[in-house]
Amino acid sequence: MKAAVVSTDVSESAEAGRDLASQIIDKLGSPAQAIILFAAPEHDHKSLLAALRPASISGVIVGASSAGEFTNEVHGTGLACALVLAGDDVAFAASVGRDLKRDAGAAARQIASGFSGPSTSQFEHRAALVLTDALAGYADVLVDELTLATAGQYQFFGGGAGDNARFQRTTVFCGEEVLADAAVALEILSSKPLGVGVSHGWEPASRPLRVTEADGMRLISLDGLPAVEVFEEHAETIGNSIDREEPIPFFLHNILGIETGAGYRLRVPLAVLPDGSVLCAAEIPVGAVVRIMRTTHASAVEAAERAADAAVSSMPSRPVAALFFDCVATRLRMGEHFEEELAGLQGRLGPVPVAGCNTHGQIARAEGQFQGFHNCTAVVCVFPE
Repeated sequence: MKAAVVSTDVSESAEAGRDLASQIIDKLGSPAQAIILFAAPEHDHKSLLAALRPASISGVIVGASSAGEFTNEVHGTGLACALVLAGDDVAFAASVGRDLKRDAGAAARQIASGFSGPSTSQFEHRAALVLTDALAGYADVLVDELTLATAGQYQFFGGGAGDNARFQRTTVFCGEEVLADAAVALEILSSKPLGVGVSHGWEPASRPLRVTEADGMRLISLDGLPAVEVFEEHAETIGNSIDREEPIPFFLHNILGIETGAGYRLRVPLAVLPDGSVLCAAEIPVGAVVRIMRTTHASAVEAAERAADAAVSSMPSRPVAALFFDCVATRLRMGEHFEEELAGLQGRLGPVPVAGCNTHGQIARAEGQFQGFHNCTAVVCVFPE
């Protein structure tokens, strides 16, 4: 497989697309078979995609609005970057699932219907990058239903589209389409396996708490008490406090971990609602046992390193490129220290080109990893040479 990473800080969207397309042709020597694009929410994504289209042989372009963009050479906000792929030993197809809010299961089946892997024996290994409109919700359901629709024969990795934590509009891309309330997937059929690694650096900081009432992404009560009161009690025990009007500074350092029996699946609280419930970045099931979690900058760096090690060790050949997803909450919490996480990742991967973005949630379902949709979690996918 051949791969290249490109990026641009050009703010005018059509010009940015042309810049990326020119770099792709220069680096690959020909148009790409597949382009994976991450573009800041400030861009006019339709104009960017239209200008990028000539750099794709068959129009297989997928991507998402992002909440911070990075490669092995640059990181920041307001950028656009892409991983481009080609090769004789790999095949790609893009598909879309629409109307997530109405029926996430049907959206998953729409995506799976565009996959050619089940009808061909040419390639042994099957994987798919999945990008979803995070604000539509139901990402857990989407990943579960994708697993069912593909009979568990695919690795899935990816994340939720971002908008720099404004939580107003997030979109995904397929070809030249810009879509809300939808998910896109890039099917990757290959003769060699991809490697996927997942890790987070959080540990429990509170007693176990039972989710006694929840409604979608709204956490209503824990142990029968209004959710915000439980967070306030925890804040007092650690010598801190919560501003109910602006709780994000507290929530970035005190997220929730759902006990799974094999670790914790993380959920980021976003806001305190007038009734004392807490709006979270993803659903938390009633009856789940959760804990308030804590972390450090060093733990986040170590998590990215562990994810990279796991991804590389899970495939027999050397990586030619990598994708990296981590949460926008991680970037906001770490501030300038986020570059230490990127450096730790690159240190593990060596001279391998990397592209990725900060997302509103991360997706990973691969061998030994069945939890699906995450928050504040490092997800690494490496592509074989």
